[in-house]
Amino acid sequence: MKKLHFLPLFLVAATCWLTACSDDENRYYMGQQSTPTPVAPDPRQDEAPAEAKSNLEFPAVKGGNSKVLIHKAQLNSTYSGLNYAVEWDTDIHAQRWSCYKLFANTYNTGSGDVTRYRPDNNETLTPTSQYPNDPELAAEYQFTVDPYKSSGYDHGHIVPSADRQKHTEANYQTFFLTNMQPQNNNFNAGIWADMEQQLRLWAAGYDTLYVCKGGTIDRAEYIKAYLGSGANKIPIPKYFFMAVLAKKGNDFKATGFWIDQDNHPSSNLKYYAVTIQTLQSHTGIDFFCNLPDDIENTVENIAASQMEKEWTWYK
Repeated sequence: MKKLHFLPLFLVAATCWLTACSDDENRYYMGQQSTPTPVAPDPRQDEAPAEAKSNLEFPAVKGGNSKVLIHKAQLNSTYSGLNYAVEWDTDIHAQRWSCYKLFANTYNTGSGDVTRYRPDNNETLTPTSQYPNDPELAAEYQFTVDPYKSSGYDHGHIVPSADRQKHTEANYQTFFLTNMQPQNNNFNAGIWADMEQQLRLWAAGYDTLYVCKGGTIDRAEYIKAYLGSGANKIPIPKYFFMAVLAKKGNDFKATGFWIDQDNHPSSNLKYYAVTIQTLQSHTGIDFFCNLPDDIENTVENIAASQMEKEWTWYK
């Protein structure tokens, strides 16, 4: 969240052209030899990993007792690199967000897809279990038992399996426990899945979607209850969110979703759409902070009615 700057639209467009990194990123994912154009780092990211200082999907990291976990993998037949990242709070034992890029040649299209990961055995939390401990998380912070087991809550993917279904390595990584939040099944398999499908449909029409998602873990009134105990105790978020930045050509636009997992009275996804500014006020997370200030403030503060008109809604 930055100080507002109001510039003429032609200057915003010019700035977009100067910082249009995702065209290069898209070519790189497609296997062409192109190096992403660097984005000037936000000074608040000084303690963050290098990837968090330039990639547009990253929000400002909270730091302190949080660890940013970077997952790299083979994403499709031609591209190996950044798969997704997680900010994991070692005190709360929960992920604050997962962020990633979404391209048509990384998600489930039914053509050339790999099989959704299934374990070789059911050993608890081992690399070959259904929901393994994250190897990027230090051993002292890893779970000793799965707090979701027999809890009545789903292991709710934040980066969906279906968004990484062009290579087995990338798909496998989405099953790490650090990429999960407790979700009611009717929410996880219902409107949350509809929102995930909406993003995949949007991705087909844009050069790049930059996505940051998660559940609320930082405010007591936004936590329903807890699962497990001790080092295996995790919060159950009351609310879930998605922040989405789209790039097409030289233009950026953004939208967000904010939804109560126990109270979602409408199947119309526009009912849950909010501006990025609103999402930031709810979550305390500064999304898309690696954008230049003027572009960030433009995409964050568009009127909600205009924001809804600018996106194509399937449901």
